[in-house]
Amino acid sequence: MTPTTPKTPQAPECTPELLRSLFLFEALPDDRLQYLCERGDIVTVEDGYLYREGEDATCFYVMLEGTLVMSRRVGEDDVEVNRTSFRGSYTGAWYAYLGDLVPQVYDTSVRVTEPSTFYRMDASVLRDVMREWFPLAQHLLSGLFQGFTARQRTVAQRERLLALGSLSAGLTHELNNPAAAAVRATTTLQQRVSKMREKLAALAAGHLDEAALQTLIKFQDEAAQRVQEAPTLSAIEAADREDELSDWLDEHGVPHPYELAPTFVQAGLDGAWLDLVANAAPPESLAGAIAWLYYTIDTELLMKEITDSTTRISSLVEAAKQYSQMDRSPFQTADLRELLDSTLVMLARKIPPGVHVVKEYDETLPPVPAYAAELNQVWTNLIDNAVQAMGETGTLTLRTRRDDEFAIVQVTDTGPGIPDDIKDRLFEPFFTTKPIGQGTGLGLDIAWRIVVNKHRGYLKVDSLPGVTTFTVRLPLEGPQIAEST
Repeated sequence: MTPTTPKTPQAPECTPELLRSLFLFEALPDDRLQYLCERGDIVTVEDGYLYREGEDATCFYVMLEGTLVMSRRVGEDDVEVNRTSFRGSYTGAWYAYLGDLVPQVYDTSVRVTEPSTFYRMDASVLRDVMREWFPLAQHLLSGLFQGFTARQRTVAQRERLLALGSLSAGLTHELNNPAAAAVRATTTLQQRVSKMREKLAALAAGHLDEAALQTLIKFQDEAAQRVQEAPTLSAIEAADREDELSDWLDEHGVPHPYELAPTFVQAGLDGAWLDLVANAAPPESLAGAIAWLYYTIDTELLMKEITDSTTRISSLVEAAKQYSQMDRSPFQTADLRELLDSTLVMLARKIPPGVHVVKEYDETLPPVPAYAAELNQVWTNLIDNAVQAMGETGTLTLRTRRDDEFAIVQVTDTGPGIPDDIKDRLFEPFFTTKPIGQGTGLGLDIAWRIVVNKHRGYLKVDSLPGVTTFTVRLPLEGPQIAEST
């Protein structure tokens, strides 16, 4: 066996008595302890790394004395996950017995902070020992691992399906509103066009000469143009103008003035414009001319409503495609702002009216090489959790910015905050603070695995009462992402 750590003269000799003093081996008979001594050795490691994350897992270590620090790589940082001086602590290729069920690489980095002594065993020896000496335990542990992995995968799939069902229901609801509006407007439009033809026929058969009719047609074109350029009025301004036009229509003998006035106001027309119409039409034909213009304006308003509704439908469909990344490569260069916006559209129905959404996007942030559809799952989980934390009122803030070679996305809510005693467990699988039946505890675990494991990014939470922020950091350089996934 080729040692991966320096051996020093201070390392004691491996004996059965020495191994028996470690809790892992205390129940083994002498012959098996001697077997382990012959196939392993004792090493003393100076300050420094015992092994690094991602290297081939070649050795299993049991600490005799010293101090070790275990860490994981998160983005550009080494995050400490454990520190111990407990005699008998073990680390390294301890899952060698699982064989091909897991990648045989070190999933953490381990360094020692002082000269430390370990019993070291080759990973292949540990694998053979487990299979030959403890076949029942080996089968039980393998089954436990596979069962847990399968259970986690199944529940994660179920979590995604539940989220998809909720999003689909929300999208259907959002699509139904403009679709129904378009249907109603189309039905009314058919009636208005029919009435407009009738009024035009009546005008042509009446007292209008050709010049007057041509003038009214020009007013018709102008009215249609004004519909597209009509200003937005406050409720008070609109009411005042409706009263003014109703009085004008009543004074000029136009029937149903209070029914016609709101439509003229909505088109941005006023009494001065109607005076021009009155000067162009004979008094006996004015009511018919006004009614004809009314149907023209109402037709334009209905067509505008249909255009707005169908545009809304098109926008929702485009947002759904952007969210799902339909017909797009899984790994691509994506604009994080577009991904966040598409997620907001998909979650619009779940955001209460009392929750104010604030966007603070850095317009200079470049596109990020990423698995866009999976990042949308991250935004969905973070935004959904933030909205649930706030209840019916609050402020949801989405920020993007650049930090050197990283893109930063932050989701902040004004909820009550996360208690310190559970903050460190938020990203654990199956951990949830939601009532039974409302969460599986995999939303943040899925977000963690997508950001940290798949994108080599960083995900953390900072929380105080009234301000909770989840921060996602993603590398702007992407080739390493595609290769390592």
